Amino acid sequence: MTLEKRINAFVLLGQFLKQFPENIKDEKLSVLNESFYADFEYLILRQKALNGWFDKESVLFALAAISSSLTKDSLSSWMKEYQLKENQNKRVGVIMAGNIPLVGFHDFLTVIISGNTILAKMASDDNTLLRKIGAILIAIEPKLENQINFVEKLENFDAVIATGSNNSARYFEAYFGKYPRLIRKNRNAVAIINEKDEVNDLKPLGKDIFQYYGLGCRNVSKLYFPEGYKIDNFFEAIFEDYQTVVHHNKYANNYDYHKAIYLLDNHKLLDNDFLLLKEESSLTSPVGVLHYGYYKDITELNQKLEAIENEIQCVVSSSNTPLNTFAFGKAQYPTLSDYADGVDTVEFIVGLE
Repeated sequence: MTLEKRINAFVLLGQFLKQFPENIKDEKLSVLNESFYADFEYLILRQKALNGWFDKESVLFALAAISSSLTKDSLSSWMKEYQLKENQNKRVGVIMAGNIPLVGFHDFLTVIISGNTILAKMASDDNTLLRKIGAILIAIEPKLENQINFVEKLENFDAVIATGSNNSARYFEAYFGKYPRLIRKNRNAVAIINEKDEVNDLKPLGKDIFQYYGLGCRNVSKLYFPEGYKIDNFFEAIFEDYQTVVHHNKYANNYDYHKAIYLLDNHKLLDNDFLLLKEESSLTSPVGVLHYGYYKDITELNQKLEAIENEIQCVVSSSNTPLNTFAFGKAQYPTLSDYADGVDTVEFIVGLE
């Protein structure tokens, strides 16, 4: 099967997926019957019952982000950067995370579009949407059926891609030690606040913090303020659009729990009734909490972040900050070549012997 046909199949998949967040009712694909649309819409609504974090808004956001990248131009430009091996057909086991909806889609796409076979071991917290997308893709292009496999146990594979915690990564390294492997660990996003940033500059940052309730590796978990900065600007920027986040039961439980624990231990907190700020060196913060710190010089901060780049998924800032970062509000919109952990997944697969 040619690369062009694989690209065309994913382009049609993108057209299918975008109809749900955009609420398009009159652009149904002729290759899919009505049941695919009804079943997928039901599955979107069903997610919150399967995983309390996966509300309709989160699922639709994930679908919109995925469908926006599945265009002919984007996919073709992406693949032009690689010397794909004709008829490579390696069997790649992929152990997927389940922290946000469809978090494993990029690995799914990468293995299949490069002409290889995926053996997808799904997380229990996100076990249905990608399976359905696989069935839709096969309906669009039946020749892909042999390349798409969802498994309960990885067997007869040539390489492994696994995503998990730092603890699970150690297990993966030991268990899959004799195979070519790409093992991903915990990472977080950080935000740099510039001394020139006003309330309006900071408003988009709220999306980087609260999208998916802060559960994604691209969600900001640590803020860096310039010394002497008025932190009230940050609280004012996020208040109007995100104060209702505590209406989500799971988020509210996390916020209340950590607030109680910190107060019992006499930790100093900044609190706006739906988000806690805690001065802390660690990049990783719990749901409902952001860690923060101060910096004197932006160049020194950049050097500090470069020294711990293996802990950082991405950095966001406003245009006032003279660094090459994602813009505020764009952390959850990676391009096809913005690889998790900065490791080129296509290059890993193409390099398999």
